Amino acid sequence: MVAFKEEFPYLRCDSGQLFEFDRNWLHAAINRAADQAGYPSWWLTEHVTESIAFYLHLRNDENVVAFKQLQETVQYVLKAIGYKEIIPYFAPAPPPISVSLVETGVDSLQLVSLYACVKQLRCTRVWTRACDALREEIVCFIRERLMATTSERLKCSLR
Repeated sequence: MVAFKEEFPYLRCDSGQLFEFDRNWLHAAINRAADQAGYPSWWLTEHVTESIAFYLHLRNDENVVAFKQLQETVQYVLKAIGYKEIIPYFAPAPPPISVSLVETGVDSLQLVSLYACVKQLRCTRVWTRACDALREEIVCFIRERLMATTSERLKCSLR
């Protein structure tokens, strides 16, 4: 994958998967860490996010930055500005992936691992009635969104 000079480098997680840098994702990760460290609605979140984004934008010599390197950079900035107590809580997950079903011309959609996902969201190891309700809510939501955004019908299945 090639990152152009005017854009941000890609982020590589430990599995080797590449992600595009997203300011909102970084902002949310910093905000979550600050909140867990006892700084709800931390006033410096925006500044730290923009500083890291500016730093990544300047790094046009590299097309890919390791996830760990980004994490170390954020930790360095937090330490430098005197908020090292946030550092242990900064452990971002990979950024979310967005896929447009309309732009790709997809006519079939498969949702995989929905049961495992629902159990994780409900924080349970065994399937419960609450899991049934959440699963049904997810399926109904996706059906509604697919019907509202596409003129053609998509085949949707669960595994």
